[in-house]
Amino acid sequence: MTDTIALREIAHARSGDKGDAANVGVIAYTQAGYEYLDRELTEARVSDHLSQLPVHEVRRFAMPGIMAYNFVLPGVLGGGASRSLRIDSQGKVLALSVLEIRLPKPSDLEQMLPPPSPTD
Repeated sequence: MTDTIALREIAHARSGDKGDAANVGVIAYTQAGYEYLDRELTEARVSDHLSQLPVHEVRRFAMPGIMAYNFVLPGVLGGGASRSLRIDSQGKVLALSVLEIRLPKPSDLEQMLPPPSPTD
């Protein structure tokens, strides 16, 4: 048994670009998960996880109405889609990377998991 979980177990994400900045939206599956992310998914944790990239700043914005956080990463795209030499010049894979962040395993994990799909 492990004492951490991957963010992907309790949330999904989407990322994209706005010029030279990227944004990563992280959406919790449940209210309990959203409240947990409020404490654990900090700007510093995201910055540390993406430390191999030119992340100079991470800004977190709460979106409680949809149980989400939007992380804005100014300057991470090296000039933006038409100017960047990066393979992922639009930041599309940043969401996949962020979903791999390891978080302390919460005692109420079952309340944070997505509901079963109708085909389960």
